[in-house]
Amino acid sequence: MLVRDFMVTDVVCVEIPGNRDDVLRILKRTGISGVPVLKEGELVGIITRKDLLRKAEETQLGLLMTPDPVVIRPDAPISEAAQLLVRHNIRRLPVMEDGALVGILSVADLINAIAQMRITIPIKDNFVSRTYALWEETPLTLVGRIMEISGYDAIPILKEDGTLSGIISERDLIRHSRIEDGIEVSDFSNGTDDDEWTWESIRDLHTISYGISRIQLLPIPVKKAMVSNVLAVPLNAEVSECALKMRRARVDQLPVINGNRRLVGMLFDRELIRVLLPERQDLRKS
Repeated sequence: MLVRDFMVTDVVCVEIPGNRDDVLRILKRTGISGVPVLKEGELVGIITRKDLLRKAEETQLGLLMTPDPVVIRPDAPISEAAQLLVRHNIRRLPVMEDGALVGILSVADLINAIAQMRITIPIKDNFVSRTYALWEETPLTLVGRIMEISGYDAIPILKEDGTLSGIISERDLIRHSRIEDGIEVSDFSNGTDDDEWTWESIRDLHTISYGISRIQLLPIPVKKAMVSNVLAVPLNAEVSECALKMRRARVDQLPVINGNRRLVGMLFDRELIRVLLPERQDLRKS
């Protein structure tokens, strides 16, 4: 199974110089998590949802993007792609051939491959991740900050009684964001408190006003932005079965529940693709 068998060839790209707001619109419209950045037809970087959320006031694509992205060949095996994605903790690989961008391979594309492999081992022993949850009334702005600090791409949301209410992901944050323009004012003087020749009354005061444009999350509780119709799986669910559920529902993660339907962990797609690593070959034969 090769990269060319699963990569996307119709790649959405942006060009330098370009507009951050256009990138935001692309991510909202398509639901994809990142786009390659080209300069005069040459690949120079990648811009992701994380970049937009973490650098909310940055507008220049050259400063938003991650430069010199990790790439792969179309004739490489998908196990090599999984190694690169896991090692560099990234979600997409531009596919390059003869110096040209010919496609892109994402974690979701590898999930598609796993769905076709009929791997019957249960997820509970190797792929379920510990997680934490937030209350459904938590402000969305706070959720965004928590996701940034924790590094989680998605967080389960609970009701007051502790039952699963929904799930919030970076994709949902982007959908519930907006561009806000404002004015910042900075006051300073040429004198300092340590300057014996300068009195408050005669200081040379300067005021600078400058415009800013930032991506802002809407001031709403997370329950209004989360996905409430959550697809969950039990601990004994099989690897390929879960990959198929992810592919059909177009989600990056599945909450994992026990026999009492209580949340016990999360199954993230970035963890599930580890089954493709060469050292996990024994698991694929189970």
